[in-house]
Amino acid sequence: MPLPVSEVERELTHTRRVRYEGYKRADGLWDIEAHLLDTKNHDFHLKTGVRRAGQAVHDMWLRVTIDRSFTVIDAEASMDAVPYPGGCEKIPPAYKKLIGLNLVRGFRKHVWDVLGSVKGCTHLTEMLNGLPTAAIQTFAGEMPEDTEHGPKPFQLDQCHALETTSETVRKWYPKWYAGKKVRGKAA
Repeated sequence: MPLPVSEVERELTHTRRVRYEGYKRADGLWDIEAHLLDTKNHDFHLKTGVRRAGQAVHDMWLRVTIDRSFTVIDAEASMDAVPYPGGCEKIPPAYKKLIGLNLVRGFRKHVWDVLGSVKGCTHLTEMLNGLPTAAIQTFAGEMPEDTEHGPKPFQLDQCHALETTSETVRKWYPKWYAGKKVRGKAA
């Protein structure tokens, strides 16, 4: 269901597109790619010059290669358009620091530790936040889920709908249903 139409007249001035794509590789590994593109609908004056309407202000890419345990085996970053040429393009090699991190075990905290603030690029680092869920969606259906005999499914207790005290879990994952929640605690 789309958002309701605005009741106030508006003019589009900025568009940010962020896209994630997951690839299964022939060598048994997986690539998760992210792309960020910022454009303006008007000429935009920067200290470094004018960006014409529709011309990219940011055009940035990330790729992590992961194994089946979600561990980062390799990482690449690149920049096709930046607001500060000669400065921004120096940071992509820092994203090799992602190698060895695990996308589903404290990834976002570790990212901040190694690439937060001046240790990275704001926009590349923002894109990293979406990698764990993009990877999980990439793996969906690839790894059999035995909800009766295997370990607790990863997605449980990761969002409000799949909290183990929810009706959703009671219906679809009965083995893992923890009972009704009463004042912040399971009953």
